[in-house]
Amino acid sequence: MAPLMISKRCFSLLPLFFLLITCPSNGFYLPGSYMHTYSQDEPISVKVNSLTSIETELPFSYYSLPYCQPKGGIKKSAENLGELLMGDQIDNSPYTFHMNVNESLYLCTTKPLNEHEVKLLKQRTRDLYQVNMILDNLPVMRFTQHNGVTIQWTGFPVGYTPTAGNDDYIINHLKFKVLVHKYEGSGVEIIGIGEEAMGMPSETDKKKMSGYEIVGFEVIPCTVKHDAETMSKHNMYDRIEPVNCPLELDKCQMIKEQERITFTYDVEFVKSDIRWPSRWDAYLKMDGAKVHWFSIMNSLMVIFFLAGIVIVIFLTVRRDLTRYELDKEAKAQMNEELSGWKLVMGDVFREPTCSKLLCVMVGDGVQITCMAVVTIVFAALGFMSPASRGMFLTGMVLLYLFLGIFAGYTGVRLWSTIKGGSEGWRSVAWSIACFFPGVVFVILTFLNFLLWWNNSTGALPISSFFTLLSLWFCISMPLILLGGFLGTRADPIQFPVRTNQIPREIPARKYPSWLLVLGAGILPFGTLFIELFFILSSIWLGKFYYVFGFLLIVLLLLVIVCAEVSVVLTYMHLCVEDWRWWWKAFFASGSVSLYVLLYSINYMLFDLKSLSGAVSAMLYMGYSLIMALAIMLSTGTIGFLMSFYFVHYLFSSVKID
Repeated sequence: MAPLMISKRCFSLLPLFFLLITCPSNGFYLPGSYMHTYSQDEPISVKVNSLTSIETELPFSYYSLPYCQPKGGIKKSAENLGELLMGDQIDNSPYTFHMNVNESLYLCTTKPLNEHEVKLLKQRTRDLYQVNMILDNLPVMRFTQHNGVTIQWTGFPVGYTPTAGNDDYIINHLKFKVLVHKYEGSGVEIIGIGEEAMGMPSETDKKKMSGYEIVGFEVIPCTVKHDAETMSKHNMYDRIEPVNCPLELDKCQMIKEQERITFTYDVEFVKSDIRWPSRWDAYLKMDGAKVHWFSIMNSLMVIFFLAGIVIVIFLTVRRDLTRYELDKEAKAQMNEELSGWKLVMGDVFREPTCSKLLCVMVGDGVQITCMAVVTIVFAALGFMSPASRGMFLTGMVLLYLFLGIFAGYTGVRLWSTIKGGSEGWRSVAWSIACFFPGVVFVILTFLNFLLWWNNSTGALPISSFFTLLSLWFCISMPLILLGGFLGTRADPIQFPVRTNQIPREIPARKYPSWLLVLGAGILPFGTLFIELFFILSSIWLGKFYYVFGFLLIVLLLLVIVCAEVSVVLTYMHLCVEDWRWWWKAFFASGSVSLYVLLYSINYMLFDLKSLSGAVSAMLYMGYSLIMALAIMLSTGTIGFLMSFYFVHYLFSSVKID
C-alpha cells in the first residue's frame, strides 16, 4: 500500500482552496431556478406549502384548515424525492397578484365554523403552526421585534393566543410586500406565463424588452374582525378598502363556533436594488461566523496534540526497528528481550470475532463516507442551492445508491484478506446491501406509521416507498454486488507475519479496555459538536443552513482526528499485549456516535423545550438514531482503515526469526 504523495504545486494551492470555500461571496447560484421576468400587470400566483411547527414537528396540509380555496380547485405541484422525504406538499392557492399593481382584495367568507373546525384551529394555533407561502420560489418572510432586536422568520402563524387569556384569534388578513427589481435586457423574450415565465435570450436582437424580477417576499399577518354578512356579498378578488391591523382584541377575529371568517389581503410592490442572483442572501445569511472559526481552531489544537503523539509513536517504533539492523548474535539476544507490541506478532492478524459483521460495517461506512464527502463538496461549490427545494436530500439519496460499488469492493476485499480467500463473498455483499438500508427502512416505516396515523403530510405515500425500494433493488444492490465481484478479483492483502495456532493469553488489566475506547470518542466529538448544533437547529427549528464551506473543513478535520485517535488507541492496546485490536480500532473513533446521540437528547431537552407530545419525541429520537448510526459507521470505518494500515506497516518492518 503506497503512501499518498502530494506535489509541492498541489500543496501550494491548498490555501487558495481554503479561502475559496470559506470566504463569503456574492456569486450566481449555479443550478436551482432560472430567472423569471414578469411584465407589467402580469398575474403572479402564490403557492402554499405544508403547515409546520417546532412544537410537534408534524407537518399538515394547508387545506386541512378551513381556508379559502382557489377557483379552479386544488392542484398539487410536482414534488421531487427530497421534498417528499421532508414532508413538503406544495399546492396552488387563491392568492394572486398582478405585477406592480398595489391593491386590497377580498377572498372569501367561510361557512359557520363547526365544533371540529374550531377545535382544529385552536389546536394548530396553540401548537404554533406556521403557514408557509411561496412566490417565484421564494418563501414568505416576516419580521418581529424582541427586546429591540429584529428577528427574521419564514412563514406566519395560523393564529394568535394572548398571554393573558384563553381565547384564540385567527390570522385572516395578510399585508404582502413584494420586492421587485427592474430588469433591462437586450433581446430578451418572455417565455411562458406567470410564475413559470422564464427570461431567455432570443436568437435575434430585433427587439428590446424589459421586465421585473421578484427579489423579495414579505408579509405582515393580521387578525381583523369583518362584518361577515356585508363582506360575503363580494365576489372573490373584488377590490375593498385598505385594511389596517387593529391593536385592540375586540376588533380581532376570534375562533369560536358558528363564527364566519372573512379572508382578505393587501399587496404592495416596492422597487429594490437587490439583483436576482442575490435574492436568497436574506434567507441564507447566518450569524456566528466567529463561532465556526472557533470550532475550527479548537479542532486544529486537538489535531496538533494527537499528531504529536503519533509522531512520538512512529519515532519510538523507528528506534526499536533500527535495533534489529544488527548481526545474528545481537538479533538472538533481542529476541529474548522482546516486550510490548513485538510479543503479539503471532496473534495480531488473528481473525477477529464476528469478522463478517466487521466487513459489512466497514463496507457500509465507506459508502456513507463517500456520500457525505461528495455531497458536501457539491454543496460547498453551490450546486445544491436551497432555491432547488429538496435537491440536497435527493442528491444524498442518489449518491448513496450509486456509491454502493465502493462499499462492495471494500467489504469483500477485507473479507478475502481476513479469510485468505473469496469464498462466501456473495453473502458479505448481500449483507452490505441490506444492513444499513434495512435498519433505516425499519425505523422509517415505524415513523411513517406514526405520521400516517396523525394524518400528517410528512407520511410517505405507499408509491414513494415502492420507489425507494425499487431504487435500492435496481441500483444500489447490483452495484454493491459488482463491487464485491471486483473485490474478489483483487489480490487479498498479504499479512507480513504468520499467525500462531494457539492464541496468546492477554494479561489482566486493572480497568476494562472498552472504557478507554468509549472515552476516545470525546475527541472527534469536540471537532463537530458546534456544527452539529447549527445542523440540528436547521432541521428542527426551520432555519436555513448554507455554510457548507465550514462544514467541509470540519469534515476534513474530523477525518484526521478519527484516524489519529484510532492509531493511538491501537498502539496503546498492542503495547499492553492486547492483540484484539480490530473492533477496538473501529469503535475508538466510532464511539463519537454515542456522544452525538447524547447531545441530540440534550438538544431536545434544553433547546427544543417547546417540543411536545410522545409522537414528536419518537420522531425526533428515530431520526437521531439514524444519524448516530450513520456517523458510527462512517467514523468507525475511517479509524479502522487507518489502524489496519498502521498495524500492517508496523509488523511488515519487523524481521525476527
